[in-house]
Amino acid sequence: MGEFEAAGELVTGGLLGRAIEPHAGEGASHGHELCLNCGTALVGPHCYQCGQSGHLHRSLGAIGHEIVHGVFHFEGKFWRTLPLLTWRPGDLTRRYVAGERARFVSPMAIFLFSIFLMFAVFSWAGLAPPTDLRSGGPKAQIEEARKELQERRLDTLKQLREHPAGDRKHDRYQARLADIDKTLKQIPTFEDEAPDDAEGFNARTRFTGWAPLDHGIEKWNKNPSLMLYKLQSSSYKFSWLLIPLSLPFLWLLFFWKREYKLYDHAIFITYSISFMSLLFIVIAVAAALGVSAGWLGIAGLLIPFVHITRQLKQAYRLRWWSALLRAIVLTHFIGIVLIIFMLVLLAMGMSG
Repeated sequence: MGEFEAAGELVTGGLLGRAIEPHAGEGASHGHELCLNCGTALVGPHCYQCGQSGHLHRSLGAIGHEIVHGVFHFEGKFWRTLPLLTWRPGDLTRRYVAGERARFVSPMAIFLFSIFLMFAVFSWAGLAPPTDLRSGGPKAQIEEARKELQERRLDTLKQLREHPAGDRKHDRYQARLADIDKTLKQIPTFEDEAPDDAEGFNARTRFTGWAPLDHGIEKWNKNPSLMLYKLQSSSYKFSWLLIPLSLPFLWLLFFWKREYKLYDHAIFITYSISFMSLLFIVIAVAAALGVSAGWLGIAGLLIPFVHITRQLKQAYRLRWWSALLRAIVLTHFIGIVLIIFMLVLLAMGMSG
């Protein structure tokens, strides 16, 4: 089901990005002299009165076209945006803030698309929380292991009955059954002792005195795999929180420069996060193709720092030494923002 989930995330991200992406700057021809929505005479590819496109599709293929178009943004502005976002991110930021917007994909559209695409690729590459984490204390885990061995013993007995004596498979299952029985005898029992929950986890969590926190810790203990899955899901659904969380820290680097507004910093952050998401996609795909983990680790550390330095220099017209110094400070700020973001997600998961 991971592939279907990844495809759903990809389509969702693309359609969300397309929903907020203005259609300006995309070539199209009108197929009608009057707007089919409001009846206004068309003087271009779109109605100047209501904004509807003059060229409309009415086929099943058009639905698939809209999905593909929304997901991949197959138009000129995407391919104009991506090279600048990669190599000249500061120029892209400054030009968008200055008003040159019809040529480029809007920051929020490419942000949504890249975030959902990143988690779709992570699901495809198998970079997901483990689903076999054991919950409870040591006693609960031992009892769970005993139960699994007993189930394996029943399966082995069933296979043993299906093969007559003297058969090689019969001997193999006989040896496996003996190993399972030997292991079961070595597992300790706790029939005369207090239950694990009674003396362990529940007793300790009451010491906090804060009921919501105790309840959240209890949920993590009972089903850590489910909580990790919820944490992953929340991390991209609420990834937009990274923008307002980062805004005060970037403002601190330029608070004395009145020409730069909070809007300018928000565009900088949004484009920067979008690039980082696309970079992690490339790293995940490279890892799945067998590229050395050492090289990927170097790329994952070096490229973000270089990209941030270039974006600072270009967007705020800084000298190299000034951009480098601010990039070092901003790197530490990013660590603080990520910690705050994870704490917010943990609080939401424990209270929700």
